[in-house]
Amino acid sequence: MPDILIVEDDEAIADLICMNLASEGYQCTGAGDGMEAVCALEQGSYDLVLLDIMLPKLDGYALLEQIRPTGTPVIFITAKGAVEDRIRGLKAGADDYLVKPFQIGELLARVEAVLRRRLPGGETLRLGDVIVRTDSRQVEKGGCPVILTAKEFDLLVELLQNKNVALYRERLYEKVWNEPFLGETRTLDSHIQRLRKKLGWEDRIKTIFRVGYRLEG
Repeated sequence: MPDILIVEDDEAIADLICMNLASEGYQCTGAGDGMEAVCALEQGSYDLVLLDIMLPKLDGYALLEQIRPTGTPVIFITAKGAVEDRIRGLKAGADDYLVKPFQIGELLARVEAVLRRRLPGGETLRLGDVIVRTDSRQVEKGGCPVILTAKEFDLLVELLQNKNVALYRERLYEKVWNEPFLGETRTLDSHIQRLRKKLGWEDRIKTIFRVGYRLEG
């Protein structure tokens, strides 16, 4: 059962996150400021840290520097939503970046995706007659290999790991291309179109108006 450290000084938000994670079977530990989080990290190990940036005593960036050598994945959860803030957070080594206010469903999907990526030995993802092996980066449809580019493969994995969840274009772009989304959609949209064609998923990968895409399964 994954153990998650929630570093958040707003008690109401921390309680809401903990309650919803616990309902999904996660173990949760809370820390209300940066120094309390340091103590928690020294006393135990965690599978994931949900980290606010604006914290008393020690801010999230400074705390991330201490977490990074341990290899523990970190999702920033913060009200700092400007592009330059996302750039700084991702370049600092955060595995994901979620801006407040957020939907609990989106948080749960991101937690699940980050934890799945950290599983040893990769994983095998399936939908219909499509099989994706993340360790060997192989894709099959109906028993026949499907040739994808590196970005097409990464995009496919992101969609499969968040099946039935509406994903914002900016989130997909930042996760697959590992750089901030600046509003240009042609690159992402063209990759989606090629995935639809190669996998015969014209009806599975839905376009969500003013949001992005959802893989239905």
